[in-house]
Amino acid sequence: MYETKNPPLTPELYAYVLAHNPPLSPAQRALVDTTHRRFADSAGLQTAQEQGPLLEFLVRLTGARQIVEVGTFTGFSTLSMAAALPEGGRVIACDVSEEWTSVGRAAWAEAGVADRIDLRIAPAIETLRALPEGPWIDLVFLDADKGSYVDYWEELVPRMNPGGLLVVDNTLFHGEVTDLGRGGGAAAIREFNDRVRADDRVDDVLLTVADGTTLARKR
Repeated sequence: MYETKNPPLTPELYAYVLAHNPPLSPAQRALVDTTHRRFADSAGLQTAQEQGPLLEFLVRLTGARQIVEVGTFTGFSTLSMAAALPEGGRVIACDVSEEWTSVGRAAWAEAGVADRIDLRIAPAIETLRALPEGPWIDLVFLDADKGSYVDYWEELVPRMNPGGLLVVDNTLFHGEVTDLGRGGGAAAIREFNDRVRADDRVDDVLLTVADGTTLARKR
């Protein structure tokens, strides 16, 4: 076995990482704090703080204009991507919770990006199946119920523009993907990771960012 080059992510090292990333905007910081205060038991669903600047970077890097987000929660990732969009760009945000996304709506309005976000409250698979056919999506952020990842993937990949980027969160699932005795989300993510690796429509890489981040580029 080869040894990892990843150092243990101590609280001190994590603080160093955050301090050497672009700082969160006041609206992003307030949204993170509000989420942890109002939804303490569910705050782990929020995209990791370091992924906000990463998503902004990827939107600018790819020049994305048409983005689909599957799994919005309180809208931190949505806000991050919308802030990086060029004029006329749009994020279609899919979620099922009016309560959680109401927090996001307020933050988006405060940040002045609400007009770039099209929030659709419905089961995400229904929203995705109703989207226009053919390639038109530039970037996807997938961070929703793990058992449906494969189904979401199969709806999204045909709609990606050539060169479009899919960003998928939680693809290490708390480190449980290597435990073959684990069912539930761990098993679903194992199935998803195997599906992506075998998919000849994309080039992909799995990174040890946050809880595992997969980047896949449509060929």
